Amino acid sequence: MAGIARAKVMPVARLSTFVESGAGASPCWNVFCVDDHIAFTPTLSVVGDLRLRIDAADLRDLGGGTYWAPADLVDQDGSPWPACPRHTLRRTTQRLTAAGIEARVGHEVEFTLFDALDPQEWSAYGLNAALRKETFIRDLLDAAATAGLTIEQVHAEYGLNQYEISLGPDDPIAAADNAVLARILVSRVARTHDLRASFAPVPVAGGAGNGAHHHISLHRGDQPMFSGGSGPHALTVAGAHAVAGILAALPDFVLVLAGSALSHLRLQPNTWGGAYTCWGLENREAAVRLCADTPGNPRGAHIEVKPVDPSANPYLAGAVVLGAALAGIDGELPLPPEVTVNPSLLPDGERTAAGVALLPSLPADLLGRLQASSLAGDLFEPLLLEALLAVKGYELSEYGRKPPAEVAQRLRFAWTM
Repeated sequence: MAGIARAKVMPVARLSTFVESGAGASPCWNVFCVDDHIAFTPTLSVVGDLRLRIDAADLRDLGGGTYWAPADLVDQDGSPWPACPRHTLRRTTQRLTAAGIEARVGHEVEFTLFDALDPQEWSAYGLNAALRKETFIRDLLDAAATAGLTIEQVHAEYGLNQYEISLGPDDPIAAADNAVLARILVSRVARTHDLRASFAPVPVAGGAGNGAHHHISLHRGDQPMFSGGSGPHALTVAGAHAVAGILAALPDFVLVLAGSALSHLRLQPNTWGGAYTCWGLENREAAVRLCADTPGNPRGAHIEVKPVDPSANPYLAGAVVLGAALAGIDGELPLPPEVTVNPSLLPDGERTAAGVALLPSLPADLLGRLQASSLAGDLFEPLLLEALLAVKGYELSEYGRKPPAEVAQRLRFAWTM
């Protein structure tokens, strides 16, 4: 629930055990917090046992004789455990399939390297920044090729020593698996270069934040939903409903998408973090950016959901975004007016009239909105909600009143693998 990857390790010779029986894991794994405090609940305690089970087909070669595979948390009889994040995303994907909808998701992975460049030699999106770390980038691309991970692009980002990799689109579960794998590879390659990679939403107070944006395309049969229609910028009716569904749900799910004690520092106007609940064609300040079907967009039309950051569990974030899109389609939600400028430049009255607001950031609002959300009750099993609220409640209470610089330093490498 804290977005931390946890694992068990076995010798390769025991691979069949990981596949057939699984490795033991306590149910309280789901209430481990970002600082390893355990937020026990009435249901999630020291009692009980689960299994981490993998599919041998998912095994990825990390190099040097080490392999990784994503695991499902299951009960001892092999049945899905209701608080398993991967199972939660699978349920949402199955709902999409039942509705005749295919989703493709591509993740962006932003990170900041420490013990890296001299600040005077850094240019945002600069060629110099890429070339000064060309051996790191080359080794990362080689490691990705070995692991079967498709990295489509690497570039230096806006912040000092910040980089971003863009992953190729895949089905939602494989895409979330790939997002985890990418962070594993970045962390491992960084260590070989005597660097440390931070995936914290804000690694340094006052500095640039790291995002984990989701790029999503939806199809019914051969027909894309975000192009070929009669709506704005060729949106189809269903595509417009999907965007509306995501926008309607975002304020209730900030706790899932960007709910760490650092996330609110990133979700600010004029940071390209998608802090405003609006949409627009290529509008990087909007929570949902539409990327239209043009010759310059080889993947076709899709949307980018910007508020997500690396503290989010990618399986739960995927379930929220896709589940909200489906809810918008099923409910035929009307698409709000497009915002064609930086929303922070709109007069207050015009923003209010258009329904454009900043995403909530106060801990009580984040917890209360998720707890009261009917969509959350539909997407998440009660046990998962219990775990999520316990973990985030502790984290926001523990760190919410501390100075941002202290929290940023304390959690800088919490999400490093």
